[in-house]
Amino acid sequence: MIELFISTFITFFVVIDPPGCAPIFAGLTAGTSVAHRRAMALRAVIVAAIILFGFALFGEALLRALGISLNAFKIAGGIMLFLIALEMVFEKRTERREDRAEKIKAEEPTDISIFPMAMPMIAGPGSIASTMLLMSQNSGLERTAVVLAAMAAILVLTLLALLAAGPLMRVVGAKIEAVVSRLLGVLLGALAVQFVIDGISAALVAGRAVTGH
Repeated sequence: MIELFISTFITFFVVIDPPGCAPIFAGLTAGTSVAHRRAMALRAVIVAAIILFGFALFGEALLRALGISLNAFKIAGGIMLFLIALEMVFEKRTERREDRAEKIKAEEPTDISIFPMAMPMIAGPGSIASTMLLMSQNSGLERTAVVLAAMAAILVLTLLALLAAGPLMRVVGAKIEAVVSRLLGVLLGALAVQFVIDGISAALVAGRAVTGH
């Protein structure tokens, strides 16, 4: 179970990317009071947690209602994560996040906790897909609890990163952040390919069972 927790923790860390969310949050809340930044960080993580835990617990039922198989979702989710990985390696994801942050900041928003912080920066397509993929691959009360615990740990880490966004950016620096982001992108790409392989393999096995071959 320790191995499952570590692998799940790494997956969520790569997809949600707390160090990557921190500078965006710092830019959006620049010039505001400490109390305002604390409130925005807490609200963003709480809303993201509700979304991710909701998909973790009820996402499979939603797929069934829409007539989508878990194998199809694994393949689609893997492809989606691979595209995110490519963006991370070539720094497109960071550029897009910063552009979105600048547009939101230019409009002088009073509350950035829901958009863009909770969605799509924390609970975005990649993290939602990862949540449902990991839940589908780990059935049983104990394994499900491990996945949810790893996700909760990442959300707590994200909250700490947002609260320490200003000091963290001064310590880490843009160059080191770019290197870390690229390394995480490579890891995410490998995980995404594994998701696709698992989905295709399971679909082939299911097809053979149906045809009797």
